[in-house]
Amino acid sequence: MKVLIVGGGIGGLVTALELERLGIEAHVFESVHEVKPLGVGINLLPHATKNLIHLGVGEPLMESGLQTKELLYFNKHGQKLWSEPRGLDAGYRVPQISIHRGELQMILMRAARERLGERIHTGRHLKWFRHTDDGRIVAEFIRRETNEVVDEAVADVLVGADGIHSSVRRQFYPGEGPPKWNGVLFWRAAVETSGFLTGASMVMAGHPKQKFVAYPMSAWHAAKGSSLVNWIAELWYDPVQGFAREDWNKRGDKRDFLPQFESWKFDWLDIPRMIEETAEVYEFPCVDRDPLDRWTFGRATLLGDAAHPMYPMGSNGSSQAILDARALAQALSDKRDIDEALASYEALRRPVTSQIVLGNRESGPERVMALAEERAPQGFDDLEAVISHAELLRIADEYKKLTGSDLESVNRELEAANSRQLKQTRHQVAEEK
Repeated sequence: MKVLIVGGGIGGLVTALELERLGIEAHVFESVHEVKPLGVGINLLPHATKNLIHLGVGEPLMESGLQTKELLYFNKHGQKLWSEPRGLDAGYRVPQISIHRGELQMILMRAARERLGERIHTGRHLKWFRHTDDGRIVAEFIRRETNEVVDEAVADVLVGADGIHSSVRRQFYPGEGPPKWNGVLFWRAAVETSGFLTGASMVMAGHPKQKFVAYPMSAWHAAKGSSLVNWIAELWYDPVQGFAREDWNKRGDKRDFLPQFESWKFDWLDIPRMIEETAEVYEFPCVDRDPLDRWTFGRATLLGDAAHPMYPMGSNGSSQAILDARALAQALSDKRDIDEALASYEALRRPVTSQIVLGNRESGPERVMALAEERAPQGFDDLEAVISHAELLRIADEYKKLTGSDLESVNRELEAANSRQLKQTRHQVAEEK
């Protein structure tokens, strides 16, 4: 079986590695000529981390990223609403990892180049694809800058892992239009600074119309007593204004948002100082797309942001793409019939991710900050009188179960995967004897 993967981002590369692990021939086609470590921070929850560890990239992941110890929510006055341990500190058998998106991208690319070799094709943008009479797929690729045709490939399956502006999705749904903006603009950056709280804490403060997120993301910086912090400042505007196409490279201007955060000097973090210390800031809108009622057409299907772009609530965007990759590869390996395999993959992943997209539109687990603003905009003396501990716990637990990141599910799946791997190893040893 031969699989074409359109897109060399996180979802596409993990899919290639998963297929290679199961002995399925994968080819990755990426639009850009040179993959660079763009972006800022990203969080990998334990249900995604366990898959990356099984792919053999756990060691470089741990060396680069920082293991998150706790998550805390605050209101706009800096009062704590909720805190909980994360990763290993919460009892998971694998950590939650905060890491620079570019670092993760390069870790995956190095592994993919090592294992797939010349089957990683860069400088190739998908122009079109079609099904042949025998049920296979032929795809044509061009150089984006010149529109010159540079490659044509034939395969049994095509996977669209080409992001929120997916060319594959556009061929399925040509009239869909641009992503939907919820009115929130993000300003994102990374800055080397002094640590805060535990030195491995992820914090969120504010409410849906004004929020600040910060977390350290580098084990290398922590080892030398510093902290490389990813931060995000968010402000809400009238969605009627529209937005410019999001781009990891679009520079932002601190004057557009810093004044609104000038008073956010808390005893656990001086937010305006962190912003002022930062040299480069990037701006883009908070967008998603409506869930689809179908991902697969013939032997072509969607994955990751091409299938289910979502607001970045609850650290689940890339994590869900990683789960997609495992599910798709396993289905193609387990099922003899390709059409049945693709149907199985979609039946497993589409309903779940559709619910996450809709749940994130309601702020996901960050809803606790919305409730605090709604019920106590001037702050509080007694949190229990505003939001009970039981309500806070329910919100956190419901979202974890929705996304498959609850403690019981992750540890159970990890134990099952380890058991399968042990059986395979014993079988291989027996055959060699």
